Parts: sequence; structure tokens; C-alpha cells
Amino acid sequence: MKKNLIKVMACSVVVMMIMPLAACTDNEEGDITLNISASSVLTDALAEVNDVYMQKNSDIKIASNFTSAGTIQSQIENGADCDVFFSANVRNMDNLENKGLIISDTRKSVLSNLLVLIVPASSSKGINTFTDLLKENVELVAIGDTSTVSAGIYSEKLFKLLEIYDRLSAKFISASNVREVLTYVETGNVDAGLVFMSDALTSNKVVVVDTAPDEINSQIVITAAIVSASKNVDAASDYLAFLSGAEALAIFEKYGFSSAVE
Repeated sequence: MKKNLIKVMACSVVVMMIMPLAACTDNEEGDITLNISASSVLTDALAEVNDVYMQKNSDIKIASNFTSAGTIQSQIENGADCDVFFSANVRNMDNLENKGLIISDTRKSVLSNLLVLIVPASSSKGINTFTDLLKENVELVAIGDTSTVSAGIYSEKLFKLLEIYDRLSAKFISASNVREVLTYVETGNVDAGLVFMSDALTSNKVVVVDTAPDEINSQIVITAAIVSASKNVDAASDYLAFLSGAEALAIFEKYGFSSAVE
């Protein structure tokens, strides 16, 4: 009898020990990982927004992928895990929508930005405007890849608008993303570069000397959408709703972004 009682008590202890572990496993399995892919321009701001969102939603984990919009488009087309895509130009978002790879009803304009000309803080080249890049003493100008990098796409549009693209093209150093452009300028490896204002504000090693005209800057709208292959549509929808709120917008504004007007 005593032996049976001991067995029962031992079993009870084992069950009690297992139950918390099972509960922990359930919670872990219940966590949702949102895969967020965004243009490099959002690296700092979105990282902070994501941290705030995760603090408010303990069951959500966010895995971030920051690179050029063109690269992300290719990744999504090739089946990479992605729940939400942020593009700093409409071209790549349009391409995915036309292929049915984003949920059209979830697409929204989130933020706006400015294209600016930057030079090293120690520059003595006398670069004050975009047309100053034509000067003989200006040898190298960094811009994003004009086929895959949002800032590069707008840079090409700007130079063609100013009718100086052909005369400048021999000076271009192409970068794989906008943060690479910033690094080129910070290190003095180029005489100037074109980035978004939000990128320029992250560095004290560069100076903004000119801003693109409204004809260009009015086109710079960051859009977001849920990817059609997402398995977490409800969670992704809640995440996008948070990004439109005052708390997230305050963070974005700190980094030089503005709210987009739909």
C-alpha cells in the first residue's frame, strides 16, 4: 500500500513538473514571427518602431531584412519568407502587385522623404548645388544602383530633369543600397552622393548641401503591403495599423520622415 502511495505521489510530482514545461512550450509555439523586408532607408527608424511594437505585443517576434527594394522584390518572387514589404519607390511594389504577389487591399502609402545631395563634412570642393557636380574638380559621385535602389532611381530622374545626366554619368559610383552611398561619402571615397534626408541625418560626417525639387520629392513615397504568401495576415494587419498611429509616426519623424498623404 505504501509502495503504491509512493508511486502515485511520484507520478503526481512528475506531472506537476511537466505541466509548466508544457505551458512554456505552448507559449513558444504560439509566438508569431513576422518577417519584415524593407528598403535600406528605413533601417534605423523601423528597427526602433519594431522594438516598441514587440514590447507591446509579447507574442510577436520580428525578423527584419533591410536591403534595396529591387533585391527584396527578387527575394519575394523567389519565395523568400516575407510577411510585409516596405518599398521606397512605387516601381517595385507595382511589379509585385501586377504579379499578384502582394495583397492589393493592404497596400498603403506610409511615409514620405526627401532626396538630398551630401558631401563629406571636411569637403573643400565648393559643392553647393546639384549642378556643381559638373565642376572639373569633382571626380566621383555616389548614387544607388539606378535599377534596384530607390534613391538611385530618383537620382537618375533628378539628373535627367536637370538635363545633366549624360554629362555626369562618367563620374558615378554605383552602390548596392543607399546606406552604401552614405558610407562612401562619410569616408571621403567620393566627392558627393545622393541619399534620402533620413539617411543624412544619421551621420555627423556629412553635410546636406542641396535638396531635390518638388517634382522629384513629391514622388518619394514609402509604401507597405502584406505579401500574398504570408501565413500571418492578421498579425501583419495589426502591425501595419500600428505603423499608422501617432506613436510610430513620432519615431519616424525623429529620423527625418514625414507622414504620407494618401
